[in-house]
Amino acid sequence: MNAGKRKRLEASGWRFGTAAEFLGMTPEEEAYVELKLHLADALEAKRNSQGLTQKALAARLKSSQSRVAFMEKGDPSVSIDLLVRGLFALGASRKELAKAV
Repeated sequence: MNAGKRKRLEASGWRFGTAAEFLGMTPEEEAYVELKLHLADALEAKRNSQGLTQKALAARLKSSQSRVAFMEKGDPSVSIDLLVRGLFALGASRKELAKAV
C-alpha cells in the first residue's frame, strides 16, 4: 500500500498491524501457527511434486481427501503430528522436514 493511502486511512481511524497483533497472540502462539503453515505448504508442495492427488495421499494415510485438504490449508483441527506423518508418507527426509520448518 502506498504511503499516501495509508496516511488517509489512518486519519480516518484505521489501524494497521499484523494478524498476530490483531488476534492478541503471544510470540509462542504466532510461532506455532507459522510452523503449522510452513509444514502445510511443504506437504502440498511435496504432494504436487510427485504428481499425487489429495485422494492418493489420503489413501497412504488411511484418511480422507477432505482431511488432506484441511492439512494442506493448515486448518486448526490438524495437528503438527499429522502434518509430519503426511510428509513422511510422501517420503520426506528429516532434512527436508527441517528445511520446511
